[in-house]
Amino acid sequence: MRFSDIRRADHGGMGHIRSGYMTSGLLDFSQNLNPFPPSFPWNPDKSLVSFYPDDGYPRLKQEIARIEGCSPDMVCLGNGSVELMRTFCHTVISPGEKAAVFPPTFSEYALSVRIAGGIPVPEREGAVVEFLCNPNNPTGILQDRDAVLDLLLSSEEEGRILFVDEAFIDLSDPAQSVIDIRSSSLFVLRSLTKAYAVPGLRFGYGIGDPVLVQAMEVVRPPWTVNAFAEAYAIEALANRYQLAVSRDAIREERGWMTEQLDALGISHESSSVNYLLLSTGQTPAGDVKERLLKEGILVRDCTSFGLPCAIRVAVRSHEENERLVEVLGRCMH
Repeated sequence: MRFSDIRRADHGGMGHIRSGYMTSGLLDFSQNLNPFPPSFPWNPDKSLVSFYPDDGYPRLKQEIARIEGCSPDMVCLGNGSVELMRTFCHTVISPGEKAAVFPPTFSEYALSVRIAGGIPVPEREGAVVEFLCNPNNPTGILQDRDAVLDLLLSSEEEGRILFVDEAFIDLSDPAQSVIDIRSSSLFVLRSLTKAYAVPGLRFGYGIGDPVLVQAMEVVRPPWTVNAFAEAYAIEALANRYQLAVSRDAIREERGWMTEQLDALGISHESSSVNYLLLSTGQTPAGDVKERLLKEGILVRDCTSFGLPCAIRVAVRSHEENERLVEVLGRCMH
């Protein structure tokens, strides 16, 4: 079978807890969701389930186009950002072609490339696509806009498409986004999952060249965005301004957490977003995760990122963050 030697990517969340652990009362620091999401009324019309969505999604695309300052034919939709990655790779990568993926980063890029028959490599030479996660997952490092534009210029000159995943940028610094840049060598991905803390809803969108988007629209499955997700996305985007409050609250909590980690002597990356990458020193990340689980804390073991001595923790409410720091002080020394 074609995919018999390919394994699914690892992600955070309760679904990866080994059997035998009680999940009730467990604090999940493994998912990078906005701890202070926008709040707004949402009462979807239940009769929507009786009809197929309009597969062209004209209203939703027009709203996204208005917000992002582009034309609707530059908007591509998906059932979450990962579906858009798969669709993108099947559209632009031919079997045997190379795609530049620089670890440690989101594992779905390399997997999407492989599923499309491509070869993920940690170099730009000969690559038809380059993937950039900005801010990066799991490090939380944000490249500034000028640096990304330099990458885009290089991509334009060398005939690559730059795929920029900005799933977390609304929780970091939107001023560094390149979603307003128009280039046939650029595709920018966005998601509601993290910023609005709705992982069960599944909705993402991308902005790219109309020719690329038209081809992706052919490749993606029909009715990929369900009627409830479409209705929620329209309301969420109308309340996008509330994310400024989220960013301020996250920045304050992240600052407090880094001060506590420094006091404990726990090394960490300088994150710009709602999660932190911590070094476990010489101790395997899996061992630290097990210790924390026994204390009622779930973290992300970063071994699958190629970081066997690192864990990732989300920024949550202050009370929850206090609990995390208390437990880390016992379990990482």
